[in-house]
Parts: sequence; structure tokens; C-alpha cells
Amino acid sequence: MAIAAKYNAKEIEDKWYDYWMKNNYFHSEVNEKEPYTIVIPPPNVTGVLHMGHMLNNTIQDVLIRRARLQGYNACWVPGTDHASIATEAKVVAKLKAEGIDKNTISREEFMKHAWEWTDNYGGVILNQLKKLGASCDWERTKFTLDEKLYSSVIKSFVDLYNKGLIYRGYRMVNWDPEAKTTLSDEEVIYEEKQGNLYYINYKIEGSDDTLTIATTRPETIFGDSAICINPNDERFTHLKGKKAIVPIVNRVIPIIEDEYVDLEFGTGCLKVTPAHDENDKNLGEKHNLEVIDIFNDDASLNEYGLHYQGKDRFQVRKEFSKELEEKGFLVKTEQHTNKVGTSERTKAVIEPKMSDQWFLKMEDLAKPAIKAVLETGEVKLFPDKFKNTYSHWMNNIRDWNISRQLWWGHRIPAYYFGNGKEDFVVAETLEEALQLAIEKSGNKNLSAEDLKQDNDALDTWFSSWLWPMSVFDGINNPDNEEFNYYYPTNDLVTGPDILFFWVARMIIAGYEYTGKKPFTNVYLTGLVRDKQRRKMSKSLGNSPDALKLIEDFSADGVRVGLLLSNAAGNDLMFDEALCQQGKGFGNKIWNAFRLVKGWDVDKNKEQPQSAKIAIDWYKNTFQKTLVEIEDHFSKYRISDALMATYKLIWDDYCSWLLEMVKPPYGEAIDAKTLDEVISLLEDNLKILHPFMPFLTEEIWQNITERSSEDALIISTWPAQTEFDQEFIADFEMVKDIISGIRTIRKDKNISFKDTIELSVINNEKLKEDYDSVIAKLGNISAINYVTEQQENAISYRVKSNEYFIPMEGTVDVEAEIEKLKEELKYNQGFLKSVEKKLSNERFVNNAPEKVVAMEKQKKADAEAKIEAIEQSLASLQ
Repeated sequence: MAIAAKYNAKEIEDKWYDYWMKNNYFHSEVNEKEPYTIVIPPPNVTGVLHMGHMLNNTIQDVLIRRARLQGYNACWVPGTDHASIATEAKVVAKLKAEGIDKNTISREEFMKHAWEWTDNYGGVILNQLKKLGASCDWERTKFTLDEKLYSSVIKSFVDLYNKGLIYRGYRMVNWDPEAKTTLSDEEVIYEEKQGNLYYINYKIEGSDDTLTIATTRPETIFGDSAICINPNDERFTHLKGKKAIVPIVNRVIPIIEDEYVDLEFGTGCLKVTPAHDENDKNLGEKHNLEVIDIFNDDASLNEYGLHYQGKDRFQVRKEFSKELEEKGFLVKTEQHTNKVGTSERTKAVIEPKMSDQWFLKMEDLAKPAIKAVLETGEVKLFPDKFKNTYSHWMNNIRDWNISRQLWWGHRIPAYYFGNGKEDFVVAETLEEALQLAIEKSGNKNLSAEDLKQDNDALDTWFSSWLWPMSVFDGINNPDNEEFNYYYPTNDLVTGPDILFFWVARMIIAGYEYTGKKPFTNVYLTGLVRDKQRRKMSKSLGNSPDALKLIEDFSADGVRVGLLLSNAAGNDLMFDEALCQQGKGFGNKIWNAFRLVKGWDVDKNKEQPQSAKIAIDWYKNTFQKTLVEIEDHFSKYRISDALMATYKLIWDDYCSWLLEMVKPPYGEAIDAKTLDEVISLLEDNLKILHPFMPFLTEEIWQNITERSSEDALIISTWPAQTEFDQEFIADFEMVKDIISGIRTIRKDKNISFKDTIELSVINNEKLKEDYDSVIAKLGNISAINYVTEQQENAISYRVKSNEYFIPMEGTVDVEAEIEKLKEELKYNQGFLKSVEKKLSNERFVNNAPEKVVAMEKQKKADAEAKIEAIEQSLASLQ
């Protein structure tokens, strides 16, 4: 078979991915093997491949391909998340562009549009992952709104409600006015923003007195229910029991007393707006204050906003503060920096809002998950440092607000049958709900038409926290064969930003429903940043097009580039040059393969001693590296595992082994050496396959004719055997000896084609077995073992051995003597300056220990160099 001179990545990647798919290598069924399972962190159904996905899925593919080679029944379950807020926002925007307002159509009509959108755009990202080489079991692809996954979520809600863990409460929530839904505390990001502190006068009823409050949000004045002072604040004793008048609004409100008020902050007088601040709400409940909600769902003001009704809150802030100033209520304005809550999804500023919502009690549910990670280590986090973050979140856990004011998602299975607050039932189906409603109300005449299902959907995370179970139908059917076989899964690869949102909640759900962990190991990748350490984002324009990278550098090259720049748990400084390095590595291996396959074979030729030793050395080196790789994988140091593989193949196989075994120009290689070199190449391909699947399969299939049962993807990971550490250490010395010869040849312009002699004082007792290798790679005609230094020779040391190359006939002796004298003069001058420094008592006594030690090392090095130069000069003169 003719081997292409140039590696054509695009053609080869398409060819082998189609071949793997056609032969169903990615698919897993329950069998007698030990399973190895990964569930994909489901990307948003409307998402497209970005650098974070590329890194995350490359790591997962490395782990799954390696497990497949190790003989496990490897199963990687792919899928997508319906992403309530993100998807609904896109559908609403699409409808708006078509002149349709979501509020004017029915839920059924909206859902039809949402499914149409999902069918058109959903799953794009999964097809893009195929370009990266992801070997997912595509037959198992799941979507969080699939029928079985939907029913799993509903079943879970009903179960938790019946256990008394889910309740409905009128609470202060985080309201996203853009998505028009509530958010959990974890979905709110607090950012420092520059704003103003407005000092505003309130008149005291029945007098000319005023009091001053300070606020960052003057628009909330329309919702004021009281002014609060600290009972211990002597400045305001005269205000006790009096009432104030809200500026512009002219509503009379009480002046209350509470030690909650900070005497030092602002003016010491606090306006209380129970509907729009968590702390004000608590004060309002304590003092039985009126709750006045001034906002519409889009954060425009309602009728309580008087002449500002219908205007956006930020526009009102500007206009109302101006009106307050014009009418003499605004005393002054100061610049003020404070933390503002913003929506993780829409980036809108969050508005605290009183609302009826569904909550899940978390304190008791979290206990087994705390124990599993922080006490027993049943679930391990890599890197370990994330245990502190996990501990902080889990030990300060609050009840989870699980309802969202959205239509796209899992509809809450609560059914209302009356006007009272408690006139509802929770059930998996309408039929069950009707039976429960009849029992609860005592009204036998109730019909299905009398029941009205809750309009809200569940938080997206309430479906994805079941993901490792629901993909195997473990909630609906916990005794099914697949769930019992594949669960618990093995490894989870995800980002630390969703350690609480998703990882912790999956652990909680796993213990709640199965009494078992959902996975054993959690590998938390870093964030992908650019060379300037900036987070990659569309807005900065620093995020490369993932598919364009694959086109430019090949999928294998990009995979290597991503992993070379990624250290466990640390942010990844991505540089396209590393993808170029990955591509270059692929070309190096391809050219090495072409070299080997291009050699003529002589079946009658005996194996040279140099080739035998070289192959023995590489076998030992391979085994030593295999141990290192296993250690790196066990600690999820995937980048280090790749680096060890890279060095083994580039340095040891391509640069050393092939040089040591290649036949002299114009001659054939012996069959035994060639067979062994190819066998070692096959072992290299096996350990490299998880990182560079396309290139390795192409070379593997080109080595010899193979059937579909012999494909590399389902081959066998090399077995670990004993290795000779002493042999490897000796060979490092051999490499140094050869490097010394090559350096002298280069420095002294001795042609590499000309043979030279080498003499050695063998103080290290290095075995003469290695001479054939040294002779071949150094082009040495004879190696002489001597006991004394040689005259008229250039010498160099390796450890305590001295090596001599005769000058006669190879080098201009006079020129060499002059050169050595110059070198000697320079080093003597350098030594003098170091000695002067070290003889200075002030320097030695005051300089850091490290600095003094460094100077002493410089002195020792200079003395050794001077001695070596003097010996070389003595041998030449």
C-alpha cells in the first residue's frame, strides 16, 4: 500500500470517524465486562461548540478511549439540556421578530414554536463534537425533555413533595426582569458597580421638622412602609412615636425603632421597603408593616409609581431624583460603589421581589453528600483544593427555589381545584390529581376540567441533578438491568463554576434515590483563557472558532494543543501555537512511520548488536513511561500523561531508537529488527490513541492488512511488565556520550561522514555492551579503553568517565590551542570576580542564603571548567 507523503487530516478524520460509526465501536450494551461509564455534562440544546466544550470533551474522550483499550465496557452517554431560560429567551426573541408577543398566544402554541426551534437548532453541538473525535454512544443520546426523562423529573417532584421536602412559600426571591422569572441564589452573580447614594429629606407629620435617609435606589421610595431608627441613637429621640411623609407620594408612614439599624451607615435613618429588600422584608414582618410591590414583571413601575407608571426602573431613577431635587427633597448625591446582583443568564440586574414560589428543603438532603466528599472520600474531587469551596457551599446551604415563571421546561405537577391557598394537590398525572382533589375537597362532583395545573416550570437544574440516573431510567424503573450495571458512573468531567449548581446536587440526588454516589471521581477543569489571561468570550472577540481550529490544525492537533496548555484544575492559557505544536507532533510520527515502512528488508541478514541493545533499551524505557502515565491518569493529570507520551515517542522513539536501528545508507534492514521496531510503534500508537485517535488509527491500519475486529480503537492497552532501571540509567549516560561526540564534531567542523577513534578512561565501569551503539551513532571506527589521559586529543567528561577524540588529521591544533587559551582566560576572570564577591564579608553575612549558595556553585563550576580546559591544553601542547 502506497503511503501518502503528506498527512491529509481532513480526509483521514472523516474516513475513520465514519468507519468507527459503521462498526458501532462506540456503542455499549450490558455484558460480563466491568463497565466504565461517563455521562456528558449536557450542553444547552441551542449551544454551539466553544473552547470550554472542546477541552471538557477532549478530556472525556481521552478517558473513555483509554478505558475501551483497557478492556472495560466503556459507555459515554451524550445528551443536551433544554436550558429553560436561555432557550425560552431565544424563542421569545424569534417570535418578537415575527411580530408575535408571547403573552398573546397560548402555552400550547408557544410550546409548538419552542419545539420547532429545538428541532431546527438542537443537537448542532453534538454533531460538532463528532468533528473533535468524541466517541460517545450516540444511540444513547438523551435530551432532558425526552419522555422518560420528563417523567423522571415529575416522579421526583411528587416523591419529594410527599416526603414533606417540597413546599410552597411566599418569599422574597431573586427576580430576573428580562427573563421574567425567579432565580435561585446560586444563579445570581454579584458585581461591584459604581452608582450614587442619594440623601433625601422626609417631612415629619404635624411639624416643620425633617429627617434624612440615604438610599442607592430612590425609585423604591414609592414602596416605603416605614422609617426605622435605632432606639439607642440619641440623635433621633425626638422622632420616637412620630410619623413621616413620603416625598412626592405624600403617604404617611410610621417611624419605628429597631437595633438592626447601623448607627454608622448613611444618616442613621433607614427607609423600609418590605416588598423590595430581604432585610426590609424581615423588618416588615417583625413590625407588621404594609407590603407595597411597586414593580411589574419587567421591572417597570406599576400604578404605585404614580406618574411614572409603565416606565423602566432605571429611567425612573434618573427622572425621579431630578424631580426630588427640583422640589427640594434631594439634599445631596455622593458617588457610591456597591455590589449589585445580576442574572447569570441574561445579565439583567436582579430585583428582589415577594412571590409565591416552590422550594425544596435542602439541609437534611445535603448531609450524605457532605459526608461523601468531606469525610469518607467516597466521591473524590480533583484537584483536592475544591473541597474547601464545596464545604463552604454545602455547610451554608439554603432551601432551593425550584420554580421558574417559564413555559419551556418541566411543568410543575401541582393542580389547583379551589380558591384557597391550600386548594391544590400534587400528582404525576391529571387522573391521579383528580382522585386526590376529590379526596381532599370532599367534592365528588369535581371533574378534570375543574383542575388547573400550575403554570410554572421547574428550574433546569432540577432535571439535570437526576442526569446520571435518568439517562438509564433509574428513577422510573430503579431495578432495570442497565441502571444496575452502569450506575454509579465512574468519572465526571466538568467546570468548577457548576460545582454547586450541578455536581453537588447530583451527589445529593444520588444518595437520596439510590443510597449510592452518582460517580466516584470529579475532575474539575480550569477556565479557558487567552494568552493575556482574559476569559474567552464573544464580546472580547478572543474566542477562536472551534471548527476553524480543527480545519487549520487537525482534530488531533487541537486536542494535543488544548491538553498541553491545561494543568489539572488551573485555568488554561490557550495559545494557537500549541495546536501547531500538536499538528507538528502528528507530522513527526507520520514521517517516522514512512521512514520505517520505506526500509528494504533482508531476511537473511543477522540482527546487529547495536539494534538488539537499542530495542532492549526502548522496551525498558516504554515500561518505565507506562508506569508514569498510569500514575498521572490516577491523579487526573491528563496533561502530564500526554507530555510523558509525547516525550517517549518524539525523543526516545523517533530521535533515538530509529537512529540506532536504521540501516546504513543503501543497505537493507534485518527482518527481526524491523518486526520489533514496528511492534514497538504499535505499542506507541495504543498509548497515544486516546489523545490522537485519527492519526493513530490511520497508521495502525496502514501497518498491515486488518479486519474490523483488529481496529486500534478496540485493541488492547499494553500490559505492564518489570523493567531494568539500571539499564535505563546506563543508557542516559550512553546518550550523553553520543551527544558529546556530536558536539565536538560540530564545534570542530569534523564531518559526520568521517570516522574517528574514541578513547575512554572508564571510571564508571560502563559495560562495553553499549560500544556498538556509541560506535554507530558517533561514526566511531574504534573505541579504546585507556588508563591515562591522551595526548593531542580533545576531551570531555560524562560523570567520572573521560573521553578523548584524537586531534591529528581532524583538527587545526594551533587554532584549537588559541581558542582554548581564550576560553581559559575568560573563565579565570569570571572566577576572580566570584571569589571577590565571596571574600566580601558584608555580602556573605547579609545576602540571602540562596544567593550565597548560588555564588558558591558558580565558583565550583568555573573551577571545574578551568581544570578541564587546562587538561585539554596539556594534551595538545
